[in-house]
Amino acid sequence: MGHREELLAGAQECLHDKGWGRTSARDVVAASGTNLASIGYHFGSKDALLAAALVASTAACAAAVDQALTDAPAVAGAGPLDRFERTWERVVERVARDERMTTATVEALAQAPRVPQVRSALAAAADLTREDLALTFHASGDDEERTRVLGAFYQSLLLGTLVQWAVDPAAAPTGRDLAEALRVIVADAGGG
Repeated sequence: MGHREELLAGAQECLHDKGWGRTSARDVVAASGTNLASIGYHFGSKDALLAAALVASTAACAAAVDQALTDAPAVAGAGPLDRFERTWERVVERVARDERMTTATVEALAQAPRVPQVRSALAAAADLTREDLALTFHASGDDEERTRVLGAFYQSLLLGTLVQWAVDPAAAPTGRDLAEALRVIVADAGGG
């Protein structure tokens, strides 16, 4: 691994352990085994390095969630709510077992308003994730507005779940909790 990759790995480690605001260039150098000059040479600044590390971390998170979404074996006769529950159980299990992924995502969300590279990377990933999420639960993507709205709803569930797991894992929702809430919402809407 070259200095660039070592710096990225060290920065990801620091972001997880200390967060953006508490990570110094010296922290990254210590975690990566490189030198201060390498940061300037490869990234221009510590903030540019941290932004690149966040972008890499969120890309890994998106890939992990996408894998959880697509790994579902089809079950004959399963209804939409059963499919919803099984899919969200996989997604939540993935979030629960990877604290680093959850931390990186929450850190990236916090930095997005201030760091253009992070904001644009998250926006690009969000576009793809929204569509993937919508098509996971709804067969057709022919209606772009419907796909966008459904994807935004599922993405809100995903990000809200990630944040809850980061803040209070013991009280964070499970896939079953999310499915039960949807059942209640659907029943209340049908009954009222």
